[in-house]
Amino acid sequence: MAKKNSEEHAELLAKIKNDFDDRLAGMAGDPRQWIEFVERAAVFGARYSLANQILLMVQAQERGIEPRYFLSYGNRAGTSGWRLCGRQVRAEEKAFKVWAPVRWRPTEEQALEWEAAGRTVTRDDRGRPAVQVVGFRLINVFELSQTDGEPFEPPTVRRIRRVKAAGGQVPRLLTGDDPTGAYDDLVKLIKDEGYAFELVPAGSGYLGNANGVTVTGATIRVVQVRDDVDPAQRVKTTAHELAHIRCGHPTGARIGENLHRGRKETEAESVAHLVCTALGLDTRVYSDAYVLGWADGDLGLIRECAETVLRVSRKVLLDLTPDEANTETATEPGLDLTPQPR
Repeated sequence: MAKKNSEEHAELLAKIKNDFDDRLAGMAGDPRQWIEFVERAAVFGARYSLANQILLMVQAQERGIEPRYFLSYGNRAGTSGWRLCGRQVRAEEKAFKVWAPVRWRPTEEQALEWEAAGRTVTRDDRGRPAVQVVGFRLINVFELSQTDGEPFEPPTVRRIRRVKAAGGQVPRLLTGDDPTGAYDDLVKLIKDEGYAFELVPAGSGYLGNANGVTVTGATIRVVQVRDDVDPAQRVKTTAHELAHIRCGHPTGARIGENLHRGRKETEAESVAHLVCTALGLDTRVYSDAYVLGWADGDLGLIRECAETVLRVSRKVLLDLTPDEANTETATEPGLDLTPQPR
């Protein structure tokens, strides 16, 4: 029985790797699959790592489920997972698998061995090895549609923002308006990065033919956005310029990576699309998907790009919903971590 379980586990790990590689290859070769990935990530507010995002997407597609929200079954005390929400997983439902971290405190001898091998060891203020991630394992989670019980509305970034902005009422919006209410907050995030922010007439300042631009120099750090666009476009462009800053494009901080303009624009527009979609604004970036031509099927590059987009998007969304979003993501440890060898 143990041998059979071991073989089944090995087969599962092999399938997970093959599915991951296949989906990554599709994203590298087909811009439409990249857009599908970005929009699916937006549903979850970029809460999951690249590995878990693809893992959940593949499993949901295999089962014909439109995924909305995942939690664990919950403990017996009812203080975690779906049981905390007053919902029960149906007996016949098959769990989804995600990677979760394994944490424990290594001995001093183990810590020294790791450090000698070039591995970083976290230590406390007294120099002792601290509790840290030492590996990853697969755990079970279940999608909302697999449960019954109390009414449950997924705590999406969009809902959190609307509750905060409208006192719990979903506003009726005019075409062309900004449904996110996030413009002022995005501007503040840009200013917090040390940049001035200016609305300027089209073609003036540093804009040229662009809707927005980020300028970084020895004596200037400024973001300029056209002042004659609709509010919806204004917030998307502002998010795009914030993405350039958060991705490290203006400063050249990401030394050693192939960051020519095609990749920078792909990352920034994808972050803007993911963030805006999560907030409730449809930005339709299909027309910008051609810039993925820089990847030319290179899985390493497309993986780096995808990991950057998820990392930056998640941080921006957390900054836009600091209290609620941090609480939400903290309830299911490990769902936003990429598997690494032990």
